[in-house]
Amino acid sequence: MQHETITPLLAPSPVQRVNMAGFTFFIKRDDLLNPYFSGNKARKFAYFLNNDFPAIKKIIGHGSVQANSLYPLAALAKLKGWQLDFYVNNIPRWLKQSPNGNYRAALALGTNIIEVDKSALTEGANLDSFMRSKAQQLAPDTLFIPEGGRSKNAKQGIAVLAAEIQLFCQQQSLQSPIIMLPSGTGTTALFLQSLLPYKVFTCACVGDKQYLTQQLSELESDLSAWPTILPSAKRYQFGKLYPEFYQIWLQLKQQTNIEFDLLYDPLGWLTLLAYLKKKRVDQPIIYIHQGGLIGNESMLPRYQRKQTRQC
Repeated sequence: MQHETITPLLAPSPVQRVNMAGFTFFIKRDDLLNPYFSGNKARKFAYFLNNDFPAIKKIIGHGSVQANSLYPLAALAKLKGWQLDFYVNNIPRWLKQSPNGNYRAALALGTNIIEVDKSALTEGANLDSFMRSKAQQLAPDTLFIPEGGRSKNAKQGIAVLAAEIQLFCQQQSLQSPIIMLPSGTGTTALFLQSLLPYKVFTCACVGDKQYLTQQLSELESDLSAWPTILPSAKRYQFGKLYPEFYQIWLQLKQQTNIEFDLLYDPLGWLTLLAYLKKKRVDQPIIYIHQGGLIGNESMLPRYQRKQTRQC
């Protein structure tokens, strides 16, 4: 990919109205925000895009090797003239030989992607606890950004999203809409609920409901301020391939002409549709696109290979 000059500009994302499964949906197209910063990561990292940090020369992040946060963090570092060191548990040998997705795009922007030696993890520790410990020892010129952008700083960008949603609802005379988005850490859903007078629904995509509630509790102890967590039909392992995910992804693309990501949005849509059919909801429904489409560069071939093997 040829990289043009990276711009921090995040114009308001459009809303597309679609009819599907007997319901009318208003899809907030956050995938169209910016070529480098899209979806909820664009909202979470807006604080860093919009503010100056003259003392900072490096940022530290962590997550999976194909994390949706990796590419926008790499673009942020490139834009600001910083170095990004991104720590991961493992980089598969085949991926090193044939980079793709967020991993490939981040490398092209000069990111150092560092495998954490298992010997560096003390007994019972994981990558997250290792990085939290590392964050306490950083030099003054280094900025630590928690996994997925889970930080109170994220509220600045999410406030802009909330304002866009409220303005759209006023313009369209939408009464008591339901806002839906899937969650990793739940940061976006949590802050949206605190900023909007509408009901915000979400579902756990990384880990189960217990994992999501743990993430939410680290940012907000008041349970009444949390978004509503919808139950999934079954427990899904994050990043694993599921036929129903691919089927709803194809269905959405065919019926709406919108490409969604293959990690978060399929579970978000399946969970939402199941809820709507069960509860016979007649309120307006606003679904927030999760962006992260560069991740499909790695996910889609995996699904296609699986489909071929099953034929």
